[in-house]
Order: sequence, then structure tokens, then C-alpha cells
Amino acid sequence: MRIATLVAAALLAGAQAAHAQDATFALRLLTPESALKAAQAALKKCRDNGYQVAVAVVDRMGIAQVMLRDRFAGPHTPDMAAAKAWTALSFRTSTSELAETTQPGRPQSGVRHRPGVAAVGGGLLIQGGGSLLGGIGVSGAPGGKEDDACAAAGIAAIEESLAF
Repeated sequence: MRIATLVAAALLAGAQAAHAQDATFALRLLTPESALKAAQAALKKCRDNGYQVAVAVVDRMGIAQVMLRDRFAGPHTPDMAAAKAWTALSFRTSTSELAETTQPGRPQSGVRHRPGVAAVGGGLLIQGGGSLLGGIGVSGAPGGKEDDACAAAGIAAIEESLAF
């Protein structure tokens, strides 16, 4: 009888542990150092091309980790860079792609009217090891393609360390 009770208790404990595993999950998050390195690389790429910009990096929950603004970047650029990073993360797509799919007359055009959405180029997802880690947004270059290139340079600077 005592062995049967011990076996039943062990099975019950194992079932409870399995149930607890189903109720939680693990996350991978960008470190502040990685976010800063990406932002600095994006800023450098834009500077090298003669653009004064702001760069924002948000974590996987959309909360700002880093904001850098070059000396002569316009006063609107920090808010716009943060909105681009948040939008890319929130919609799980680049803001250039979102700009295309939300054009007037398209089924998703209403997305543009959501508060905080920046459906213009310059926001990219940061992913690594199959995980969504955050977003990076750049604002202040002459156009979305240029903002995208700077954001991509930021991701490239940390890409190797994200392949875990």
C-alpha cells in the first residue's frame, strides 16, 4: 500500500509539473547594450550618408530601450522614430511594407488611422534565433528607403550576437 501511495504521489507531482510548464513560457529579450549598439550603428550609417536622424529601439513589448537623436535632427524625429519601431513590432512587419498594404482603398487602409501607427518607411523588426526581439525605427533621412537602410545597418551590427 505504501509503494502504491508513493507511485501515485510521484505521478501526481509529474502531472502538476507538466501542467505548470504549459502555463508559462520563456522569452528572449534584447539587452540594453545590444539595443544601444544597434542604435549607434544606425545613427553612424545615417551620419556617414550625411543625414541627421533619430533612432529608437523598442523591446519585444514595444517599450523604448534606446533613443538617440543627432544634433541637427528635426524636433519631430524622436517621436517618429519611436512610432516606427513600435509599429514594426506591433504589426510584425516593416513599416515600408505596412505603408504599401495600407494605401487608401486597400482592405487594411484603416490601420493608418490607429493611434501611434507610423505607416512610412524606416521601421524594422529585430529578430534572432527564431524569436521576435524588438523593433528599430529611424527618422530624418530624406525618405523611407534611406531610413530603412540605416535601420538595417543597426540590425546588422548586432545580428551575429542574436543568432543564439
